[in-house]
Amino acid sequence: MDGEITAGPLVLQPLTPAQARDIVESRRLPVPLRAGQGWPHADTDDGLGSATADSYAWLVTLDGVVIGDCGTLGGVDADGDIEIGYGLAEPFRHHGYGSALIPPLTAWLLTRPGVRRVVAGTEPGNRPSYRVLERAGFRRTGASDTELRYAYP
Repeated sequence: MDGEITAGPLVLQPLTPAQARDIVESRRLPVPLRAGQGWPHADTDDGLGSATADSYAWLVTLDGVVIGDCGTLGGVDADGDIEIGYGLAEPFRHHGYGSALIPPLTAWLLTRPGVRRVVAGTEPGNRPSYRVLERAGFRRTGASDTELRYAYP
């Protein structure tokens, strides 16, 4: 399917907005995928449930097991920015999967029409998340008490 991304040991399986919403509502995954321990995680419903016709959504899989999800928060804005969101189930954090995931996801998005820059936000206390972005070459573009903002390139 168009939009499948290989990310080291991971494969990002693309979802249509209808598929994403169906997973949130029914908790059924496309065959032959199966849910890994801890998935869906706390942010899955917000992430997949907000998929729209102009956004992208993927299941993050490891050997056919869903360990997380990622996507864009809407489409490309007037400046050519597209925002990503990502999350892994607790048992799969701190194994380098976030670092494997972000560079190929970013590279793929930068090939999409109109995309000039990939942006992301994370909570200031979520050091693993912002370190993943920094290792992928994102630079900090802003900060508040509730969010750190990053962009690539």
